[in-house]
Amino acid sequence: MWNFLFSLKKNLIWSIPAFMIAGIAFGYFFDPSFLKALIIPLTFLMVYPMMINLQIQKVFSGGDYPVQLVTQFINFAIIPFFAFGLGLVFFPDDPLIQLGLLLTALLPTSGMTISWTGFAKGNINAAIKMTVIGLILGSLATPFYAKWLMGTAIEIPLGNIFKQIVIIVLLPMILGITTKQAVIWKWGKDRYEKNLKKKFPAFSTLGVLGIVFVAMALKAKNIFENPVLILSLFVPLLIIYVVNFGLSTIVGKILFSRENAIALVYGTVMRNLSIALAIAMTVFGEQGADIALIIAMAYIIQVQSAAWYVKFTDNIFGAAKEEEVLPTSPEAQR
Repeated sequence: MWNFLFSLKKNLIWSIPAFMIAGIAFGYFFDPSFLKALIIPLTFLMVYPMMINLQIQKVFSGGDYPVQLVTQFINFAIIPFFAFGLGLVFFPDDPLIQLGLLLTALLPTSGMTISWTGFAKGNINAAIKMTVIGLILGSLATPFYAKWLMGTAIEIPLGNIFKQIVIIVLLPMILGITTKQAVIWKWGKDRYEKNLKKKFPAFSTLGVLGIVFVAMALKAKNIFENPVLILSLFVPLLIIYVVNFGLSTIVGKILFSRENAIALVYGTVMRNLSIALAIAMTVFGEQGADIALIIAMAYIIQVQSAAWYVKFTDNIFGAAKEEEVLPTSPEAQR
C-alpha cells in the first residue's frame, strides 16, 4: 500500500494524466453524478495531510525579508494579472475557464516548493516561509481577486468562498497542527522527523488524484464533444509557466544569492493547485468541473517543468558551494 502511494506521488507526471484519462472514460460510459458526494471527503484528504507538516513557526524567523517581499510581490502583483490577461485573450467567451486560469495563479506555493528547493540545493528555510506566507495570503486574497477581476463576467459568491476556505484551509490547518503535536507527543520528534513525516504527503496525493478523477468524469461528455479544448488549455498554461520561470530566474540572478534565488523561483512558480481545485469543486457547484479542468491540466506542466528546472539549476546559477569542496570519488562519479 505504502509503496503504491509513494509511487503515485513520485510519478505525478504520469499518475495525473492516467487518472484524468480514467475519469474521462468513466464519465463517458457511466453516469458520474454520484461522484459529487466524494468531493468534500476527497478535498479534506487532499489538504489535511499537507497541513500536518506545515512549519508555521518558521515565519517568525528573520534574516531573509528582501527575498520574501520580492517573492510575494511577484505572486500577487504580477502573475495573477498576467494570468487574467491571458484568460481574456485565449478564452474571451468562456469566463469559467478564465476563472480556472486565474485560480491557478492566485494560490502560490505548495509542499513541493520546499521539496524542489531542496533538490536544487536552495534555501530551504526561505522556501518554508514562502510556503506558509503564500498559503495564508493566497487564501485571504483569492476571494477579493476573483470578485474584482471576474465579478462582472461570472457570479462570485464571496461569502461562500470565504466559508469554503475556512473549511478546506483553516480547519485542516488547525487539525494538522494538533495532529503533529499529538504524533510527536506519542511517538517522539525523532520518529516523526525520520519516519512519519514523509508518509502524510502520500495521502494528500491520493486526494489530488481522486479530485482530478471526479472533475474529469463530470466533464467527460463535454470533452468528447470538443476534444480540441484539452489542447487549447495547454497553450496559456505553458505561457504562464514559461514567463513565471523566466521572470523569477532573472530577478533571482540579479538580486539574490544562488540559494535565495532558487527559493524565489520555486516560491513563485509552484502553485497550490490542490487548494485551487478544492475551491473550484466546492464553491461553484455544477460549474466547478469546468473551472477545475484547466487547473488539473496545470498539474502536468507544473510537475514536469519543476523537475527539468532542477536539472539545469547549476547551469543557470552555478554549482552549490558544498559541491565545489566535496572530494571526487569513484562512488560519486558513478
